[in-house]
Amino acid sequence: MKKSLYLINPKTEVPGYFGAEVLESKGFSPSSLVADLACVTVAAMVPKDWDVSICDENIEHIAFDTTADFIGITGKITQSKRMFELALEFRKLGKIVIVGGPFVSLCPEVFRNKCDILVRGELESIASTFFADLEAGKWQEEYIAGQADITSSPIPRWDLYPTDRAFIGCIQTSRGCPFECEFCDVIQYLGRKQRHKTVDQIIAELDILYSLGFKAAFIADDNFTVFRSKAKEILIAIREWNRSKEEGAMEFSTQISIDAARDPELIKLCSEAGITCVFIGIESVNQESLKETKKRQNIGVDIRRQIQLFLDNGIIVFGGMICGFDHDGPDIFEKQFDFAMSLPITIFTLGPLVAPSATPLYTKLKNMGRLVEGSEVAASPWETNIIPARISRKELTEGISALFRKLYLQENMSKRIATVISLLKPVNELHFRETERVIDKEYNAIVAGVIRNAESCFMPPILKAMKNNKRATKTIAHILLRYAQVLHIQDVRERA
Repeated sequence: MKKSLYLINPKTEVPGYFGAEVLESKGFSPSSLVADLACVTVAAMVPKDWDVSICDENIEHIAFDTTADFIGITGKITQSKRMFELALEFRKLGKIVIVGGPFVSLCPEVFRNKCDILVRGELESIASTFFADLEAGKWQEEYIAGQADITSSPIPRWDLYPTDRAFIGCIQTSRGCPFECEFCDVIQYLGRKQRHKTVDQIIAELDILYSLGFKAAFIADDNFTVFRSKAKEILIAIREWNRSKEEGAMEFSTQISIDAARDPELIKLCSEAGITCVFIGIESVNQESLKETKKRQNIGVDIRRQIQLFLDNGIIVFGGMICGFDHDGPDIFEKQFDFAMSLPITIFTLGPLVAPSATPLYTKLKNMGRLVEGSEVAASPWETNIIPARISRKELTEGISALFRKLYLQENMSKRIATVISLLKPVNELHFRETERVIDKEYNAIVAGVIRNAESCFMPPILKAMKNNKRATKTIAHILLRYAQVLHIQDVRERA
């Protein structure tokens, strides 16, 4: 009898800066800003004679009445609570539950005895053995997979995903990061040796996304540009692929480190390939805090000048900031605010320092007795599982909340938007252009509403830019949508 598998990407517990919560809050249909890559990647490894189906809970309801033989659940720390709930519910229904993904790989002990089969690591390296065991009905309770050669990773099964409910596609060109930031769990899961897909693989994946109507995609690499020679090879290939598209080029966003700005040719290639937005972990103005946690790539550099290089190439920058390092005193929040306002960045993610399980920071603080009791799994993004050195945990959480509100006051947000617009160079026509995807009608409705309200909310320099520059208007609309998202997140947080 043909075997079957139902793969689930659980809903995220904490609203994300790249989620579609704003649309839902406005009464629009469930959707996702970025299509989920995890389930479609796993689905591509399932034997061809199996029945496989996918559910992204951010978009559709879970089919608890599924007839599938096996239930596969994946997820990150922000999905862990929902993962537990789903595993329990499906086991009550008599289903064989398989759990894998980043969270389980880093914290396997918290899921043992809560599922039937636990998979740690990257499935590619054990896929054939794993599915053969399931087929034979003689599976192990736990599988440990290593870091895979991702040149063997199959093309994701986007045909199984509700792509009409996702704004932008998703592609991964590499895994791993060579840096040593001690609070980062990515390198504990995916390693410090960066592994790349071939150019042919990447172009094949882009062809499929493009054929599905996507004109934008998130490059979901941990640090896209860190291996510069390989990044340039990939960027040149994407640039030439993009230039061949008669129906319009695709634009990209990704996450990188500030050290990429040391190579102007690399940033120029990013722009030419279609990258219009990058996320960079700025973390802290406090150099001692950066040294303390081995964020060496940010030490002793002129951050503002390096961000300007991105703007000179038509790429806007979103930044991440953290408070609560051991060298942070009560004045850190005011320092971080002044630092943020000095940078040409509109959107910042903010959070307290957290020690995720399996990280060097977790081990160090545990040995020092500075972890909150019962916090074997790292705290949620709005809380922390550490006991700070120079301030109390209450001061830390209240200080971050106050910093968040201050950064996103309309007056301060307006100043940052005006600064970015004045510095951003229009180097190509890719920036935040409208596409013909049906879902964009909802996106554009939100953007139009934001723009209509801008006159009463934002500064004259922004209004002037919007009236005189169509491209600036689209850029501002993109930024303001993110602004609406972060305000929504803050509202959810304060109501919790």
